Amino acid sequence: MKEIEFILYVANQERSTTFYHHLLKLVPISNVEGMTEFQLMPGVKLGLMPVKNVAKVLKSKMPHPSEGDGIPRCELYLKVTSAEKFLQRAIELGGELISEIEPRDWGDSVGYLADLDGHIIAIAER
Repeated sequence: MKEIEFILYVANQERSTTFYHHLLKLVPISNVEGMTEFQLMPGVKLGLMPVKNVAKVLKSKMPHPSEGDGIPRCELYLKVTSAEKFLQRAIELGGELISEIEPRDWGDSVGYLADLDGHIIAIAER
């Protein structure tokens, strides 16, 4: 494997690009109609693809992605420093708080929120 890219299906590419740009404090390495990509670290990217674009690919083989709106379908687990500040920034950008940062059974302190499309983001630090 050379590279890993996680792609989130989003309702509004521009709005989600702005959210993740400010949340991650990263400039997209690619931002064209139909796909935005952020380089999270060497070999790991986060992509944002409009639902309408992926629906064309899936055709009738799978349910339309918008049928799952509001249902958590993935989680981005981000280990950061200053988790409280990171979580607060996410909320200020329009993220919805799910759970405050607290110690979890696996040893990390983690808070949870939903992004603009309902994808779950875990903000963690050890």
